[in-house]
Amino acid sequence: MKAEYSGIFKNLVSSYYNGTFDAYLSELLSNENIDKEALSGAVSSLCGVELKYSDNKDYISTLKDAINQYNYTHKIVNKINNCKMECADEHGITACQKSCPFDAIYIDEESGSTKISEDLCIDCGFCVEGCPLGSILDNVEFLPLAELLKSKTPVIAAVAPAIIGQFGPTVTIDNLRTAFKKLGFADMVEVAFFADMLTLKEACEFDSKINSKDDLMITSCCCPMWVGMLKKVYSDMVKYVSPSVSPMIAAGRVIKNLNSNCKVVFVGPCIAKKAERKDKDLLGAIDFVLTFAELKDIFEALDIDPSKLPEDPSTDYASREGRLYARTGGVSISVNEAVTRLFPEKKHLFISAQANGVKECKDILEKAKNKEIYANFIEGMGCIGGCVGGPKALIPREQGKLKVDAFAEDSKVRISIDSNQMKKVLKKIGINSSSDFMDEEKISIFERHF
Repeated sequence: MKAEYSGIFKNLVSSYYNGTFDAYLSELLSNENIDKEALSGAVSSLCGVELKYSDNKDYISTLKDAINQYNYTHKIVNKINNCKMECADEHGITACQKSCPFDAIYIDEESGSTKISEDLCIDCGFCVEGCPLGSILDNVEFLPLAELLKSKTPVIAAVAPAIIGQFGPTVTIDNLRTAFKKLGFADMVEVAFFADMLTLKEACEFDSKINSKDDLMITSCCCPMWVGMLKKVYSDMVKYVSPSVSPMIAAGRVIKNLNSNCKVVFVGPCIAKKAERKDKDLLGAIDFVLTFAELKDIFEALDIDPSKLPEDPSTDYASREGRLYARTGGVSISVNEAVTRLFPEKKHLFISAQANGVKECKDILEKAKNKEIYANFIEGMGCIGGCVGGPKALIPREQGKLKVDAFAEDSKVRISIDSNQMKKVLKKIGINSSSDFMDEEKISIFERHF
């Protein structure tokens, strides 16, 4: 079923671009033997909108209007039909219930099927992958974005550090820049560059907060699953959390600070990022989010093969440290190195611990809560392996980690503090020294409110 949705999405993209969108939808919905309500629910999600089926003609017309007038106020993850729960085990627990870290899926007595609680769900998307029947989908935002790409508005693709190796073993970051430009993007930048900025911020926070081995700092970088767990399950630990935004949000804010007319699209392996950019205190930083899996389908639908494209090189700007954010331990390595360089007198105090996967994240926060952990810098990633293990990654996490590590080690800029390009950009937004990272007004671009 999931492969079928991928095929439908590719056809939606290609028909939208070649002017046969109406004809394709009419043909798709003409089969009298299909459940049109379920199919239209899937099509709506694949077009990034929420829309109920009426009849073919009205549905197609309303769908196009919804795409053209797109807004992202609705939920990301949705049940598109009432499944028969064939996947339930001997205790009546379904695969999607087992996959949910927040117990947000329950059995609705009226429908006799599973439902998603809007109060508990954080749109992490684990159930999308967990459902074997394809009854749960996340909204795909490309068709609304396609309208923007056709306009004169400059659109920047901000790609997650985990992207390297995802589109083929020989595809470089510069091949990918060319591919994005063929799609209509004005440029492509590495989010690792903005992770470098957060490395310096959190190193300065470490210096401010950690004065003994008994003090504690929890990084909030990268993972919305980790942040969601802290906010919803371990709220009493929020006081220890760095108020840093994620590298994705930092990228959007900084880029728009430098060019207020542009739009920014994040591309990564994570469904939860679609929900993160809708958080009230983060609104406006990122305009659209695409996953690696969606981008692969888009490339295939439009006959774009990054491996066959020429490279479009740029000045080296992202460091080894920022690129390591893609995998578990990367944030800890980066902040540790920055602390060592900026505050050598605090080097001996830096004791880090990492968790990856929901179970480990819960375990480490429980231990921290009970003061049963020997660490003062805690990093958590909701996916095993970190972002390279994200639900929409295209290659196995082990392979992804190897690719990321190799790419990071090949970086001309080794440590974030040595990045001249980063210093130039920080200067443009009013940050000229490490002390500026402790200035509440100057650092607001990199902060959020939990």
